[in-house]
Amino acid sequence: MKKIITTQLREIEQQENVRILYACESGSRAWGFASEDSDYDVRFIYLHPIEWYLSIEKRRDVIERPIDDELDICGWDLKKALWLFRKSNPPLLEWFNSPIVYLRQSSVTEQIKSLMPEYYSPVSCLYHYLHMAQGNYREYLKAGTVRVKKYFYMLRPILACRWIENGYGAVPMEFETLLDRFLPDGEIRKHIDDLLERKKSGREVDDGPRIPALNLFIEKELRKLEMKCRDKKTAGPDMMKLDRLFQEAIREVWHLSF
Repeated sequence: MKKIITTQLREIEQQENVRILYACESGSRAWGFASEDSDYDVRFIYLHPIEWYLSIEKRRDVIERPIDDELDICGWDLKKALWLFRKSNPPLLEWFNSPIVYLRQSSVTEQIKSLMPEYYSPVSCLYHYLHMAQGNYREYLKAGTVRVKKYFYMLRPILACRWIENGYGAVPMEFETLLDRFLPDGEIRKHIDDLLERKKSGREVDDGPRIPALNLFIEKELRKLEMKCRDKKTAGPDMMKLDRLFQEAIREVWHLSF
């Protein structure tokens, strides 16, 4: 499958006249709870030739390919990625920490990672994961039966909030890293381990009854987080370093001397 993904990325470079700087896995395979038939969620960052950025026309800064049962592939232009990085965009931060990297063709990703301590905003990230957990709870946990994977879509952002609150920095992608830090044992961990086993050995459509202990845990954690997150605000850092990084990336990738 990695060969298929790499081939698709090379085709995108040819079709779109871009250079893909970095490509990684961003879904359940990176989180560590993929099922037998989980798809591959590939995310990438790319760069156009300099002429593309000098146009007065407003141009699309996302490349997407039709999603099928096996592959979901999408990328952001480097300029867009750096703008979101300035805002401490959690999905982007996760991309840079993905344990599964499909392609790396530039030093720019390592330069961005070196700036994470400066641009990382715990408040922005905390709000992101809290809103994710709230939305998933409203959508998925009200019915009498629950699709197994939906529990992880609430548990992971809740534990991500704990990670941020404890001052550990950008949230790791691997779910079990979060589990081992905050739920090393006990009843809740046992329920989660049972679900992980079912998820990894089952199919994506595997449904089951609600688990009262997990529901109660999720509800309590959400209430605590909602109280802590009231009226917190953050301001984004300046863009000068990111401007320079963007300019250097263009010079490096396209061998320019401006």
